[in-house]
Amino acid sequence: MTELQPARGTHDLIGEDQRRHTHVVDTARAIAARYGFDEWTTPIFEDTRVFSRTLGETSDVVTKEMYTFADRGGESITLRPEATAGVCRALVSNGLTQSLPQKVFYAGPMFRYERPQKGRYRQFHQIDIELIGSAEPLADAEVIACGWAILEALGVAGDTVLEINTLGDKPSRDAYRDALVGYFTEHQGALSADSLARLDRNPLRILDSKDQGDRRIIANAPLIAGHLTEAAAGFYASVQSYLRAFGVPFRENPRIVRGLDYYGHTAFEFVTGKLGSQGTVMGGGRYDGLVEEMGGPPTPAVGWAAGIERLAMLLETPPAAPAGVAVVPVGDAAEAAALGVLQSLRAAGIRAEMAYRGNLRRRLERANRIGARAAVILGPDDIAAGVAQVKDLATGAQEAVKLADLAARLA
Repeated sequence: MTELQPARGTHDLIGEDQRRHTHVVDTARAIAARYGFDEWTTPIFEDTRVFSRTLGETSDVVTKEMYTFADRGGESITLRPEATAGVCRALVSNGLTQSLPQKVFYAGPMFRYERPQKGRYRQFHQIDIELIGSAEPLADAEVIACGWAILEALGVAGDTVLEINTLGDKPSRDAYRDALVGYFTEHQGALSADSLARLDRNPLRILDSKDQGDRRIIANAPLIAGHLTEAAAGFYASVQSYLRAFGVPFRENPRIVRGLDYYGHTAFEFVTGKLGSQGTVMGGGRYDGLVEEMGGPPTPAVGWAAGIERLAMLLETPPAAPAGVAVVPVGDAAEAAALGVLQSLRAAGIRAEMAYRGNLRRRLERANRIGARAAVILGPDDIAAGVAQVKDLATGAQEAVKLADLAARLA
């Protein structure tokens, strides 16, 4: 029989991999809470329209990457390729547009059918921050500052650089779109088929093209800076000022864009040179039109997403495996008393295990295999005296400790 393997583009989280993953999520959750974000959990699959409507019918995600299927009732269902659309759907369907702002933290798996690469999987995991209901540039800066604080807490901020850009307001983008159409029309003979299809419908998406021929043309394309309204330029300047006040270093990158109409003003990415071509570890921006796309009222919003796998790869030292205590009964008569000690230690918050069988030597060998920091040895004489022998497995030192004092001593 052929040995079964994980489906292509998926991976098991076991041992060190799981500890890295959990550390990223727990750290992000704790920092986000300090910034006032509450955790939400939405379904892993949604009505396909949640994503086709918000990601754009012509986007690569919708046309090439989504896991979409008809369920038994004939409804079109999609495994979520990202979190923001589901959060905005939840905001509207739970009637929360009247209770703004909402500050949301999110963590979980996402799904995209694409070629697996280093740090990129078909089932991957993200943490997300969404601040919904605030139109002020301070909101943009605080969302970015929260992301920077998470990277600092993980010890990877020094390996990343924050790059920011502005997409301006709608008049700015309209003027910029006209400039791009004019420029790319002059070079349409050299554009890829995908970019030609986007030329009239969404020329900003051409700027995201990975085609090498397109990249050469894009290098000389107009920048949005020359098309910003006074209000848009002022908003961008305020975001930068607030970032300095938060102590978040950044550099400007005028090539960061978002192609859909509901994106505007701030766009940003935290990038690294330590993961090869998969350089973006956290990215986001302002999406003031997305809630309205979901059937809600016009609602400003800003947020970001970060790949847990990529952040986990940046951790230089994986979190240590938890070290517990091994309870070791000597002889069958001691086992009942050992079970009581085992449960009392667990009740005191101490990680404690007991081998199911074996003599003293074998049980101590298992204690070493599981990385226990101490062994609590109980023989008939110890039980009669109301003590246990506590052996430090690192030094070999051993002492008798009263059973009543055991949890405090081990803690």
